[in-house]
Amino acid sequence: MEKITFTADDGTKEEFYIEEQTRISGINYLLVSDSMQSEANAYILKELPSSQGEESEYVMVEDEVEFEAVSGVFSQMLEDDVEFE
Repeated sequence: MEKITFTADDGTKEEFYIEEQTRISGINYLLVSDSMQSEANAYILKELPSSQGEESEYVMVEDEVEFEAVSGVFSQMLEDDVEFE
């Protein structure tokens, strides 16, 4: 499973496992987890536009309406029983 390193605003780094990805209205989203275990915490990351040649930058989706829409898409894509909060 592919990993991504996320750097928070305070400079701390965390590694996440990419579970799924989708593109909605021209924006890339990643569903990531903090563990490969079945009881892992999952997060939705949104790709920010970047200049050519730069690494992609992702932020956590915090807008409630956007989160509900994207989590609905990921729920349909996954076969497992997934619960988003």
